Amino acid sequence: MPEVTPGETGNGVQIDLISGARMEGLTSMEKIRLILDGVRDGNIVVLEEGLSPDEESKLIEVTMTEISPDEFNGIEIETYPQSGGGNKGFLGRLMGKESNKKLTVIGPANQIETLHKDENLISALVSRK
Repeated sequence: MPEVTPGETGNGVQIDLISGARMEGLTSMEKIRLILDGVRDGNIVVLEEGLSPDEESKLIEVTMTEISPDEFNGIEIETYPQSGGGNKGFLGRLMGKESNKKLTVIGPANQIETLHKDENLISALVSRK
């Protein structure tokens, strides 16, 4: 049987689907570490509930410090739906509450390419290294 490296399952790419319940008890840095460890292994990470804007900023900041030309090229991150006024329900807008219900896809920058994104769909091409 051929040896499978992390992030590869034979002829494919591993996708880690992480539930909101799994992320709920973690600190921001634990979430970031969980995501980056998966992506550094070559996995695509899909978060059921996404990150807060502060956590997304910190994820990008930490990623920038870990980029190295031979080992890690960085991440590609897409969120659906994007946070913003158009995504809140009427009651949420009235009460000033922001929904954190959003799907986030994060992967190695050299393996994931966003082909199309709108308010209803993220279409991405995932390739092996």
